[in-house]
Amino acid sequence: MLDGLFYPKTVAVIGASRNPGKVGYAILSNLVKNGYAGKIIPVNPQVDEILGLPCYKDVREARVQVDLVIVVVPPPVVMSALESAAASGAKAVAIITAGFKEVGEAGATLEKEAAGFCRKHRIRLLGPNCLGLINTENDMNASFAAQMPKAGAISVLSQSGALCTAILDWAEGRGVGLAKLISIGNKADLCETDLLQALAKDEQTRVIAAYLESIDNGPEFIRVAEEVSRNTPVVILKAGTTAAGGKAASSHTGSLAGADIAYGAAFKRAGVVRTDDFESLFDFAAALAMQPLPKGNRVAVITNAGGPGIMAADAVETLDMNLDAPTAEIAEAMAAQLPAAASVGNPIDVLGDADPARYAMALEKTLSDPTIDAVIVILTPQAMSDPDATADAIIAAATGEKPVLVSFMGGAQVANARAKFVAANVPDYPSPERAVGALKAMVDYAAWLSRPPRVVARFPVNRHRVERVLSRQVRAGRPEVGEVEAKEILRAYDFNVPPGRLARSGEDAIAVAERIGYPVAMKIVSPDILHKSDFGGVKLNLSRASEVMDAYDLMMLRIGRKAPTAKLRGVLIEKMSASGREVILGMHRDPQFGPMLMFGLGGIFVEVMKDVSFYLAPLTHQEALQMLESTRSYALLRGARGEAGVDLNVIAAALQRISQLVTDFPQIEEMDINPFIVGGVGTQPVVADARMILSGV
Repeated sequence: MLDGLFYPKTVAVIGASRNPGKVGYAILSNLVKNGYAGKIIPVNPQVDEILGLPCYKDVREARVQVDLVIVVVPPPVVMSALESAAASGAKAVAIITAGFKEVGEAGATLEKEAAGFCRKHRIRLLGPNCLGLINTENDMNASFAAQMPKAGAISVLSQSGALCTAILDWAEGRGVGLAKLISIGNKADLCETDLLQALAKDEQTRVIAAYLESIDNGPEFIRVAEEVSRNTPVVILKAGTTAAGGKAASSHTGSLAGADIAYGAAFKRAGVVRTDDFESLFDFAAALAMQPLPKGNRVAVITNAGGPGIMAADAVETLDMNLDAPTAEIAEAMAAQLPAAASVGNPIDVLGDADPARYAMALEKTLSDPTIDAVIVILTPQAMSDPDATADAIIAAATGEKPVLVSFMGGAQVANARAKFVAANVPDYPSPERAVGALKAMVDYAAWLSRPPRVVARFPVNRHRVERVLSRQVRAGRPEVGEVEAKEILRAYDFNVPPGRLARSGEDAIAVAERIGYPVAMKIVSPDILHKSDFGGVKLNLSRASEVMDAYDLMMLRIGRKAPTAKLRGVLIEKMSASGREVILGMHRDPQFGPMLMFGLGGIFVEVMKDVSFYLAPLTHQEALQMLESTRSYALLRGARGEAGVDLNVIAAALQRISQLVTDFPQIEEMDINPFIVGGVGTQPVVADARMILSGV
């Protein structure tokens, strides 16, 4: 735990001010007025007293041990402030000041110097370019935010100071308490990984909500986030997901934003609950902090109006949860106590004139149903409704064994009821769709927690063969690994590659074809031609010698015209593969998170529909199957509308072998197996084409 940062006994503010319009005044005022009980030391060489506290020209003059130093001075004098902090025994420093790496090279140099000084003196550094921090447990508001939240169970990390103030306003408006709020700024020292570890050990924190624009160390983040998520839900809003957003994020904190797909894959691996907008960040965090996790995805909806019930039902189905009818026993018990016009299906419509007792009965019965995992309760205020009393009834009926989320729709008429829900730890949402979205986050997180232990298989392979191929590529200075060499590498990892050989003339091509047997495929081999079909460099189903010779002559003629400068090594003659479903397997090495595997159907599904899924290596068999399941075309793989399915397990095994290959050989930067031809269960898949790109060549 970062005790010097979160639980200091003495806080110094270097750059404290008497001027209410200055940041140095706001931070000092927040420490004083919000009840922080530790010693507060203002530092300003121009004045003797601020807010009734004696002011020092230098923090060393106070002659006390200082745990936390808040630095609010211009960049040119920050190093001097750090020297004073170190001399006073500071354990942590928060540099509020902006003007570091986010403004350019000179600022980056100064930031690096400050971080190096703090490391040398074993001082943990928050910022620079940050809002500060808040800890409600000890009433410490060491920030220049205008609001102090009440104590709660959600802790917040934010790479944006401005967003921190929006979060505080949201918390006050919703009546939700916070445990800690930390503005991490430029992350010269303390980053999201350090703070996740610290908050995971914090007894007040039940959920961590974060706004991030970048992650500095991808593999370390995944390791820590996965460890933290086992006990504490982590909800992250990742900004900079578009080219424009990424550019803005980089200019904001001087950090690389990274590929959004890679972040999605990293969060999935680590059990992080990802959100795409500010509202959902706290919708999800509130649900996870206030309610128990569901044991499954079977949802019941209780409503007093048909329209909102339909909205909820649509959202449940859209998010792949189940809206099954209650058991016959539960349905009969409810029907006996409801008006004849009521519906005991799902949604359960208790009608517009429902009183608190009717809501309580329906909720109690539904929660007792063993086939229901979670309940969403909706109320739209009618003339005969009593929202406050209904809220009391729902709160009393919610046992805490299954999650109950509510959506009291409206404004002034339900405002007091909403406050009651928050006080009772029952999350309330302004629309049914937002309640369902929050429940889906809980369902997904619960499913992640219950996943089987990760077991990454290791296959017997021929690494030395791969090393020889890669060494030849390096000696030749060729980063592009063509089809012949790529298939040699894959064969070493026990992929099924059609028999074939390189031929350098038409006669040689015929000899190879007759040796391996017709029909054959002919493909041009050139380091300058990666997309062979674009140049007429692929001929299939050649069935006799004359066809092979004609195909060879025509291919050389066309390529000579289209790519006259291309270096041609010859043609690859291969045995034609049996027909089957064409899929694509690939890998791209993300600079932050490492090798990222890709799966999708071949042809139009990749090029037009972009129906692909991604996962980070190393990969388990279960995760490989999940990659297949997460594509829209998964039904085609299983078999649909009379078409036979394919062997899903062999695709999963192939993805695992790629995972092992690219983990064993980090110089492989990219690779594609396209198409990878897969048949039914019991058939052997075939690598029809492959290519790789190496780094550092």
